[in-house]
Amino acid sequence: MNAHVHVDELLPWFELKSVPGVGNHLFKRLIERFGSPAAALQAPVAELGRVEGISRRTVDAMRSHRAPDAGRIEIEAACRGGFRIVTLSDPAYPRLLREIPDPPPMLYVHGELEGLERPIAVVGSRHATAYGVDTTHRLCADLAAVGCTVVSGMAVGIDAAAHEGALAGGGRTVAVLGSGLAKVYPPQHRRLFDRIAARGAVVSEFPIDADPEAHHFPVRNRIISGMSLGTVVVEATRNSGSLITARLAAEQNREVFAVPGSVQSFKSTGTHTLIKEGAKLVENVQDILSELGYGAAPPDVRAVRSQTHPPLTAEETDVLGALGPYPLHIDELVRTLSIDAGTLSGILLHLELKGLVTQQPGKFFSAADGKADAHDS
Repeated sequence: MNAHVHVDELLPWFELKSVPGVGNHLFKRLIERFGSPAAALQAPVAELGRVEGISRRTVDAMRSHRAPDAGRIEIEAACRGGFRIVTLSDPAYPRLLREIPDPPPMLYVHGELEGLERPIAVVGSRHATAYGVDTTHRLCADLAAVGCTVVSGMAVGIDAAAHEGALAGGGRTVAVLGSGLAKVYPPQHRRLFDRIAARGAVVSEFPIDADPEAHHFPVRNRIISGMSLGTVVVEATRNSGSLITARLAAEQNREVFAVPGSVQSFKSTGTHTLIKEGAKLVENVQDILSELGYGAAPPDVRAVRSQTHPPLTAEETDVLGALGPYPLHIDELVRTLSIDAGTLSGILLHLELKGLVTQQPGKFFSAADGKADAHDS
C-alpha cells in the first residue's frame, strides 16, 4: 500500500499552510516561484525575501516551522472517509480556480473533478419561490443537456434546485461546501451529497470535521465563482449572499448572469440590480452559451420538449393561456375565465397530468415547462 507515500507528499502542503503569515495569496506566490511547498520551506532566506508580499517575520517562521501533527491526522481522516486531497499542483485541481489570486492550496474532494467541462455556477436564495426553483431546475437541466457542469453550494432553495436540475438532465455537477466533508450541511441533503459525488464532486477547503460556521460561506463563494466560466444568479434580494458570489465573479474577470423575476417580488430585487449594472439577462441556456463565445448554440432543449406536448382541448388551451410562470390562485382563474370552479378543477387536473401545469400548496397553479413554447408554436 502506498498510503505512506501519499501522506509524505501531502505533509509539506499542510506544513506550509500552517506557517503563521502564509495565507492563500502568499501560498500561491511561493508555489509559483519555488514549484512546491517542500522547496519553498527549504529555500534560502535571500530567495524567500524576494517573494512579493512576504515579511521578514514570515520568512523566519518558515525557516523554523515544523509540521504539526494535525496535518497527518487530517490526511489519515480523509483516507478513512474515502475522500481525496487535491493540491494546487495536482492535474485534477480545477484549472480556472488555479487562476484566481487566492485559490485554496488544497481541496478535499468527494467524487471526481476530472472531466468537468464548461463549468457554470448557479446560485440564489435559500428562501426561493416556486418560480425560482422551477426556473433553476429547468435551466440547469438544459445546461447539463448541452454538456455544461453546474456548480453551486448545496444550500436549500436555488442551490439544491441547480444540482437536482443538472442530475435530472443527465449531466455533472459540483457542490462547494462551507463545512468539512464529514459535516454535511444542511444535514437533510445527505443523499444529495452522495448523488452529486457519484456524478461529479463535492469539494471543500475546510478541514474534514469543520462545522458550517457563518464566516465560511462568503469564503467558499470565491471557489464557486472561481472554478466557473460565469455565475448565474436566480432570485436574490439586495442583501443576498449570492450577490457576493456575483461580485467575486466580476473581480475574477468571469461573466455574471442574472435571471429576471417579477418586478413585484422583493426576492428578485438583487438580480434586477445586477442586470441594471450590466449582468447578462438570462432567459434560456442560449443566452449563457452565446455570451461565453461557444458559437452557434445548440437547439433549445425546452423547445424540443414542447414539440411532443399532448394535444389540448379548446378549454385546456384557454386555461393554459391564462397561466404563466407565477402561481395564480384558482379563485382568480375562475374570475378571469368565467368558468365554474368544479369544471376548472377538472381541466387543471388534466393539464397537470399532461405535465403542463404545476400545482402549489393552497390551490395555486402555474404553467410548467414547455407551456410558452406550446402556445408559440
